[in-house]
Amino acid sequence: MNVHAILSVKGSDVATIAPDASIGAAVAELGERKVGALVVSANTTTIDGIISERDIVRRLADDGPATLDEPVSAAMSASVVTCQENDTVNDLMVLMTGQRFRHLPVVDDAGTLAGIISIGDVVKFRLDELQAENDDLYGYIQGR
Repeated sequence: MNVHAILSVKGSDVATIAPDASIGAAVAELGERKVGALVVSANTTTIDGIISERDIVRRLADDGPATLDEPVSAAMSASVVTCQENDTVNDLMVLMTGQRFRHLPVVDDAGTLAGIISIGDVVKFRLDELQAENDDLYGYIQGR
């Protein structure tokens, strides 16, 4: 299975925020959307960076509450690893666990933002896949 299969179930909606928005606005958006990361984008189609809850907490620990007034661009990760719809779930598991990523933006062949995959999406998809295989094997053994 691949990223396309996950997005076909999950959807391709991506929570984005402008690089000049405040970190406080990012906190509000994360809470409102109940997500762990926002893709930073000036136009919602290209990726300028990514900011996660962890990025914000680390920044708060270093600089205190004044961080909330700073722009998202000051705390975002500018070097963003992405994936494409034809990447396999196994590829994602290796990449996300090996590099400790919790979120991977999905881009099309032109580099346009097409979705986002979280480690939770990958785990859920893989568990559903294993359960289906288990059910098939059980049915086979039972002669169904």
